Amino acid sequence: MGTFTGDDPIGERFTEAVGGTLADFIAGQSRRLGDLGGHAQVLIELAAAFTAGGKRLRPAFCWWGHQAVAEPGDSQAVLAAASSLDLLHVSALVHDDVMDASDTRRGLPAAHRQFEAWHHARGLEGSAEAFGRAGAILLGDLLLVWSMELFTGCGLPAEALQRATPLLDALRTEVTCGQFLDVHAQAEPIGTVDLMEVVPRVVEFKTSKYTVIRPLQIGAALAGGDAAVLAALEAYGSPLGRAFQFRDDVLGVFGQPEVTGKPAGDDLREGKRTVLVAQALQLASETARERLIGLLGSPELDATDVATAQEIIVTSGALEATEQRIADDLAAALAVLDDAPLRPEAVTALRRLAELSTSRSA
Repeated sequence: MGTFTGDDPIGERFTEAVGGTLADFIAGQSRRLGDLGGHAQVLIELAAAFTAGGKRLRPAFCWWGHQAVAEPGDSQAVLAAASSLDLLHVSALVHDDVMDASDTRRGLPAAHRQFEAWHHARGLEGSAEAFGRAGAILLGDLLLVWSMELFTGCGLPAEALQRATPLLDALRTEVTCGQFLDVHAQAEPIGTVDLMEVVPRVVEFKTSKYTVIRPLQIGAALAGGDAAVLAALEAYGSPLGRAFQFRDDVLGVFGQPEVTGKPAGDDLREGKRTVLVAQALQLASETARERLIGLLGSPELDATDVATAQEIIVTSGALEATEQRIADDLAAALAVLDDAPLRPEAVTALRRLAELSTSRSA
């Protein structure tokens, strides 16, 4: 597996190690599913396809949260525990794509679209769309179950798992409820709520806790980290999680499809209430604001419509304001590390992870 260094905390060596851990685990599940017959292999194929890539941020934060307290005595066991968070993440992505009716994920047809095609190719009866949704929901559920199985079977001592399990339980609850808050926010008519108040609360639970805080704390708890360590990691993770999500919001409108793996302007078609959109609705002229409201949530947006929305966001000053929020939150996260009770190499890694999380293009 090799050693991961603080100055390259999520480099090729780390991402390949996580990928290999997940590939081996899913291959083992394939053997277990043999008794279910050949049709069950589509679950294995899609699980393997959607876990083969990704940024591996949650495993990285978990790994370096552990390193913040102690070097791992059993590196493969710690890596397996950290990798389990990517199974959980892909589970959430599969369900997200069903809820958002997204067509693509990581440059591939979304899971529900692939199940639809599988239904068509075999000439099955009933609605292919309903079959696709059902298949994707079940795949997401299966990945959620497997994430817990990989975590509990990682090979670490029972007392280490007992320390970390309440934090993992909290993570699953928080991201699920944060997702519901997000769904509810999308359903609120624009103008009936203060989006600049609602959106940050959604971000705290759906992103900050899920992507940064809890993975860090789970890793630290596995290593026996005390309350001061967990508090420092939360103080670092909360602003960094916000900055990470705000970068995601910018990419959801301005990202390049060949890099993000999602169509340009997909967040606009889905009508997502992001900080970027909230800023634009707050700062734009009345005419531009009404035009943007008319574009949000329309699945039929073409390239011209997307360009119009982008222009409104830029000219209103919303893009600049969001970039400033990213910079401010990044600075706040980095400042925590100046005197945090963490091991020096982990501090180096967390600084680098913060920069990578907020300067990315995908």
